[in-house]
Amino acid sequence: MADSYLELVGRHPLRSIRTEAELDATQAVMDDLLRRELDEGELAYLDALSDLVILYEQDRHPVPPLAPDELLGHLLAEHGMSQAGLVRRTGMAKATVSDLVSGKRAFTVGQMHRVAGIFGLPAAVFLSKAAGGD
Repeated sequence: MADSYLELVGRHPLRSIRTEAELDATQAVMDDLLRRELDEGELAYLDALSDLVILYEQDRHPVPPLAPDELLGHLLAEHGMSQAGLVRRTGMAKATVSDLVSGKRAFTVGQMHRVAGIFGLPAAVFLSKAAGGD
């Protein structure tokens, strides 16, 4: 491990984040690291800090899962893809895609796999909360 890792640990120890102030301090360190070219030790340290932030945020600021239609709408917007584009890429009928986006129709297993594949996601992200047993 590069000396830079131990130097960073000495300045900002790797420990569980317990407060918003600790989160802010950790994010400031991460922001500083992300502004420059990093060596192997700095990358390992940044990776560990990221894990600590994720654990804190999952515990303190959980994000409820989106309904499948909301998720699909978000993915389309995020990727700059229209419903017509999704129709072309999946081979599904235009009305089917429209109904999936509007929530008028639930995804079939095949549709989950086709749509998830377009976005590089596991098909299970399109399971409704009720279908997932939550």
